[in-house]
Amino acid sequence: MTMPAALKPRSGSTKVPSPGKAPTLRHERTFKAQGIRYLAGVDEVGRGALAGPVSVGIAVVDLERQKPLAGVRDSKLLPPAERERLDPLVRRWSVASAVGHASAQEIDSIGIIAALRLAGTRAWQEVLSAGVRPEAVLLDGSHNWLSPAGQLSLFDEPVLEGSCDAPVHTKVKADMQCLSVAAASVIAKVERDRMMRELHAEFPDFGWDVNKGYATALHRDVLRAAGPTPYHRVSWRLLGGELADEGLADGAGPADGD
Repeated sequence: MTMPAALKPRSGSTKVPSPGKAPTLRHERTFKAQGIRYLAGVDEVGRGALAGPVSVGIAVVDLERQKPLAGVRDSKLLPPAERERLDPLVRRWSVASAVGHASAQEIDSIGIIAALRLAGTRAWQEVLSAGVRPEAVLLDGSHNWLSPAGQLSLFDEPVLEGSCDAPVHTKVKADMQCLSVAAASVIAKVERDRMMRELHAEFPDFGWDVNKGYATALHRDVLRAAGPTPYHRVSWRLLGGELADEGLADGAGPADGD
C-alpha cells in the first residue's frame, strides 16, 4: 500500500515536558514500618492506544538497601534516547524487573482491564521465576487492576492463575513521585516501543515507529483509508471521537510517541 502524499507524517514537535522534581524512594520507604522489605513498583503503557499490546512493567526495590538511581523519571517526561540509556541501568538497579504484555486480540477478547491484569500477571510470574517475591505492590493510579477480580467469570479464570497475591497500594501520579514506579514505566515504555517499531516494519504506512499505535491524525487517516490490521483493537470504536480523544489525552501526541 502506497501512502498518499497528503497522509505522509508531518514534522511534529519533539519538545519534551520539563522533568520537574525527580521521583524518590521516600514514599516506598514508608512501607518499612509494616515490615516490608521487597516492594514492587508497577506501571502500564499503551492503555489508550488503537493498536499494539498493552504492557505492564514491574521494578522491585529492596527497602533496606536500595539507593536512588539518577535520571529516572516518568517515561513520558524522557526523550527516547534517554529512556533507552536508562533501560539497562534500571534493570540492573532493580532487585528484579519484568515487562508483561497482552495483545490486541486479547484486549478484544477479554477487555482492557482484564488485559491489563493479564499483562501484569505475566510480568509478576517472571519476577517470581527470578526468585524474588515482593511483599507489597505500589501501583500508579487510583484503581487496582492488578489483583484478581473479586467476582470470577469465564473470562477471568485463565487470568487469575499465578496472579499477584501481594497487597496492592494505589497512588495517583506515583509515576511522577515514586522511583520504583517511574523505573517500571521506563522499562515498560522502552520494551513496548521496540515492539511497535517491529510492527511498523510490517505495516509502515501507519507510522507506528513514531506514534507507537496511538490515535494521531496520521494513524486515523491511514486507518480510515486502509482499514484495521491484525494488531488493531477492533472491538474499540477505532475512529470514534471519544476514543481518539482518550488516546490523545493518554499521550498520543507525536512528542510521546517519539
